[in-house]
Amino acid sequence: MSARSALPVIATAAAAALLIGCTSTKPSDSGGPDINLVKSGKLTTCTHLPYPPFQSRQGKKIVGFDVDLVDLVASELKVKQEIVDTPFEGIQSGEDLNTSTCDVAAAGMTINAVREKNLDFSRPYFDATQALLTRKGKPYRSLADLKGKRLAVQQGTTGETYAQKRAVGATLVQFEDLGLLVSAVKTGQVAAGINDNGVLYDYVKDNPDTEVTAEFSTGETYGIAVRTGNDALRKKINQVVGDAKKDGRYEKIYRKWFGTAPRS
Repeated sequence: MSARSALPVIATAAAAALLIGCTSTKPSDSGGPDINLVKSGKLTTCTHLPYPPFQSRQGKKIVGFDVDLVDLVASELKVKQEIVDTPFEGIQSGEDLNTSTCDVAAAGMTINAVREKNLDFSRPYFDATQALLTRKGKPYRSLADLKGKRLAVQQGTTGETYAQKRAVGATLVQFEDLGLLVSAVKTGQVAAGINDNGVLYDYVKDNPDTEVTAEFSTGETYGIAVRTGNDALRKKINQVVGDAKKDGRYEKIYRKWFGTAPRS
C-alpha cells in the first residue's frame, strides 16, 4: 500500500537462521542466476488485504494490479505465485522477508528512506499520491477544512505521516486497514479519510455516496520489495516489469484495473 509508512526492522539471529532453508530455482528454470525461494515451485508474496485495486479478495481468489504484475515474475521463473495476507507492519519492517514468510512484498507500498533501511526495492512500478475521501456533498476540500474534525488514517502509512505533519487541528483516528477506514468515512464515524489516490478512486466507483475531494502532491512511487541483499530476485523483478512496459503487457494490466492508460 503506498502509502504505508515505516518502523525500524528488528533483526535477530533466529530470523537469519531461517533463511538457510530456502529452496532455489536453478538457471534453467529462472532465466538467470540462482534465485532462492522459500517454497519449491512457488513465488510467495506477502501483502495486506484489502487494498483494491492493488490486491483484494474476489470469491476465493486474491486479485489485483500488484497480483497480475507479480504473476509475470512468477511466470518468468516458471513457478506459481502464492499470496500470504499478513499485517502491514511485518511487511514494511522487513520481518516477513527476513523470516522467510515470503519472497517478495507487493502491497501498494511507497518507497521511502525509512523502508529502504529494512528492504530492497525494485525500480518504481506505479506513481501515487495522497487523496482525501469524504461523504458526497461534505465541504471538506483540504486538510485545513478538517480543523476540529475527525480524520481517518491507516496505521503505518505515508498518508498517516502526511496527516500528522499537515492536518493541524484535526483529530486523527487510526484504523488498521483500508476497509475499516473507508467504512468509517461512509458511515459518518469520521469527517474524512486520507489514503492513496488509486485505492480511493477505486472505492468511490462503487460507492457514489462518497467522493475524492482533494489530492496532495507527494511524489510517491510504489516498489516491490525483497529481503535486503537479495539482488538476484530484485534484478529479475526489474527485468520482467521493464520488459512488460516495453511490450505492452504493463499497459494492458494497468487499463484492466484503472480503466485508463498509465501516466507517461
